[in-house]
Amino acid sequence: MDTVSARRRSEIMSRVRGRDTGPEIAVRRMVHAMGHRYRLHRRDIPGVPDLAFIGARKVIFVHGCFWRRHRGCPNTRTPKSNVAFWRKKLAGNQRRDLANQRKLLASGWRVLVIWECELDDSKRMRGKLARFLGGRSGRNAVG
Repeated sequence: MDTVSARRRSEIMSRVRGRDTGPEIAVRRMVHAMGHRYRLHRRDIPGVPDLAFIGARKVIFVHGCFWRRHRGCPNTRTPKSNVAFWRKKLAGNQRRDLANQRKLLASGWRVLVIWECELDDSKRMRGKLARFLGGRSGRNAVG
């Protein structure tokens, strides 16, 4: 059972941001400090990636573990109230993400998914970003 009223829950959820989140800004800062420049939220690219490197045909998505259902992560929990709604909503997010990633890969883009919880280890995250952005050729990285 929810611990707050339906009105209060609606108010709280209306404040959840879809872009310019803390994790997204942290990734932007790391990427910028590494000397890379990017475009934000390009609506002409499937999935509207958080960061797009147009010339290199690379995109980065910064996913919240709750909203995108990061498998095995403790932040991936299902709310206890209105369970059917949440299961449908969160499963839809996953299906849409996968479809967009497939479209991108099929059209020659490289895709990197960064999970919110991965930002806890900044050294490891910088390494992951460097490997993805450093021009390594070959396979696509979906993480």
